[in-house]
Amino acid sequence: MSIPIRTCLALLTVSAASAATPDLHLRFDSPARQFTDSLPLGNGRLGAMIFGGVSEERIVLNEGSLWSGSPEDSDRPDAAQYLPEIRRLLLDGKNVDAERLFVAHFTCLGRGSGGGHGRNLPYGSYQMLANLRLVFPGGDSLPSGYRRELDLATAVARVSYDLAGVHYTREAFVSAPGQAIVIRFTASQPGHISFSVNLDREERANVATSGAGNLIMTGQLNNGTGGNGMKFAVHLAIRSVGGGITAEGVTLRVNRADEATLLVTAATDYLGFAGRRTPDALAAANADLARLADKTYPQLLAAHLADYQALFNRVRISLGAAQPEAEIKFTPVRLTSFAGGAPDPSLAALYFQFGRYLLISSSRPGGLPANLQGIWADGLDTPWNGDWHLNVNVQMNYWPAELANLSDLHQPLFALIDSLQEPGARTAKLYYGAGGWVAHVITNPWGFTAPGEGASWGATATGSAWLCQHLWDHYLFTRDDAFLKTAWPILKGASRFYADVLIEEPKHHWLVTAPANSPENSFRMPGGTVAHLCMGPAFDMQLLRYLFGATIEASKILGVDADFRKELEDKRARLAPTRIGSDGRIMEWLEEYGEPEPTHRHLSHLWGLYPGNEITPQRTPDLAAAARKSLEARGDVSTGWSLAFKINLWARLGDGNRAHRLLSLLLTPVGTAPAQPGVRFNGGSYENLFDAHPPFQIDGNFGGAAAIGEMLLQSHTNAIQLLPALPGAWPEGDVAGLKARGGYEIDLSWKDGKLSRATLHAARAGAASVVYGDKHRDIRVQAGKVYHLNGQLATVN
Repeated sequence: MSIPIRTCLALLTVSAASAATPDLHLRFDSPARQFTDSLPLGNGRLGAMIFGGVSEERIVLNEGSLWSGSPEDSDRPDAAQYLPEIRRLLLDGKNVDAERLFVAHFTCLGRGSGGGHGRNLPYGSYQMLANLRLVFPGGDSLPSGYRRELDLATAVARVSYDLAGVHYTREAFVSAPGQAIVIRFTASQPGHISFSVNLDREERANVATSGAGNLIMTGQLNNGTGGNGMKFAVHLAIRSVGGGITAEGVTLRVNRADEATLLVTAATDYLGFAGRRTPDALAAANADLARLADKTYPQLLAAHLADYQALFNRVRISLGAAQPEAEIKFTPVRLTSFAGGAPDPSLAALYFQFGRYLLISSSRPGGLPANLQGIWADGLDTPWNGDWHLNVNVQMNYWPAELANLSDLHQPLFALIDSLQEPGARTAKLYYGAGGWVAHVITNPWGFTAPGEGASWGATATGSAWLCQHLWDHYLFTRDDAFLKTAWPILKGASRFYADVLIEEPKHHWLVTAPANSPENSFRMPGGTVAHLCMGPAFDMQLLRYLFGATIEASKILGVDADFRKELEDKRARLAPTRIGSDGRIMEWLEEYGEPEPTHRHLSHLWGLYPGNEITPQRTPDLAAAARKSLEARGDVSTGWSLAFKINLWARLGDGNRAHRLLSLLLTPVGTAPAQPGVRFNGGSYENLFDAHPPFQIDGNFGGAAAIGEMLLQSHTNAIQLLPALPGAWPEGDVAGLKARGGYEIDLSWKDGKLSRATLHAARAGAASVVYGDKHRDIRVQAGKVYHLNGQLATVN
């Protein structure tokens, strides 16, 4: 049964009204000039970027599993025989010599990621799927009233304008229930919808018509070894009301229709740890389209709204009074004004919800995790291959998953972690002679777990430890014992590896990792030589304390492996501690080396402050003060994702005003950030709010969203901290639906900078400890009950 279009429009109106505070639109008054001005749409697998042209429109299409390359043996079979000598050199203080030996015999076999250009190597690269191009008549006429917008409340993008007395509207969304990109064309007068459409791709693709109103693109990517790799297919179908559809070669033309709808389905034959799991990409794309044969546009839209809003509407946020519609500026103007100091608290709320929108749009159960660009890429050489970097980037992508009430969208990352166990066990054995499993700095859909191709960054061997934090954190938020049972072998295997490879350093007899990096950073040896390879950096030690602690607790909860638990307890107690240097800062390395780049973008030695929980102002005030001093020394201005990391760190230190100051830098238009001596990159935001590394990296969007949540709610200290880092710029507001560890959902309201009301929804029975400022309240909660507290943490009705 079809839904009348007026009912469907009413659904849109109600949905938007329910989230009217704050405004949830990205708004523009001109077409996009480049990819980072266009509007992102996605369903976790399919993506589309809307440019919004008038005479011509280009829409970039993406499919989340479309990778060149293929599985390869990237492990050196004789690497382990060089490990003792690398360690001996490090123990003797000959780090540079150890690094040379590492480069020669301990990097990956082959060219690895190709320095981030692995498109034609076995490592491969994530790539765009195709261009969908539209051409409209009347190209010489000037439109008026042009508007382009993305509505986060509905995940619908719209382009509208007036031309020659007719009002035109294009509406687009990517349906998860329908597994299709849907684009609808309407006009204020009948018979005025005319356009041509085709598909193209720079290489490795063929396009053909198929029946009336259908285009099919098929292709096969390079496998990196001189052959053909992954196959892909796109099926585009036109439905029109009135008028006619003709074909001219591989171009379809719609002539004088009353309205028209494009449906685009796509698939690959990727058979890895996630994806369509089908050997026939074209059959899969055709099957998706066939399932939509009897669906009207209103039905497709209603199904899309029901699916999307079930996720998006879990959290509502307002950071100030709503602006009247007439006063809301276009997004680029808002960015410029906010960066210049104009107050706009609702922009932070919009950015928080935009981060949630991007995660919903790029990470769904059954698909691949969000990569360095989510699922959106324009071109074949995606920056850094669009892969998963394990020394901060893919983890940052999922920082908001639990806190922002999108826990189920964590699953693609868990699937990736699970898939790395088998190749990671081989890497552990061949490089370290160790049990368990390991992943280093980079990985791809083909199971790459070897060290990177360069010692300066590729020696970091704690990528798997950091990935495991997400498993344990998911358990802490959900208290899902069934999930913990599935995660246990992964936690145990990772801990087994690190327990096997630790060595004793001679000065303090601590257990440390070797060889190791503090990710992508360098240090100056006493003689002045710059080196990268080291033993036991603070980053590794903090990660292993967390991993061993999580594995110990999981063992207790599940009642398993008591002997292994005891081994981890003994070794955890001997790990090199986080220390404060003579300059009052957290020591990044075992020795107080000089810093060639004092404002380096990575903040790995502060992992124990965030996302870990080793350093807190309440429990470790001296370390917290040293972390603050470290942050001051690093400086504020940095690349986009680094700014997001810093905002989270300042929030954990309880400094909301400093966090907000850095948020204004994160939301600064690209290229306008203030200069800072020694800073390599200046980040910020592109006009469509995409994060700038630069270039575009989506981790900063996710990290920024998580940071806004951390400013309002924290739960890493076995207590639920309400408004722990509220900035003066947000004197009033409310948020509903944030999640806290322990299985709690929290609503908060505040006025004049002070908490007025808090509501705790308990999913499980237990004891909740709630903290607001110097106030503390312990509550025995029952499953399914709701508890209301006032600003004094007293119970209210």
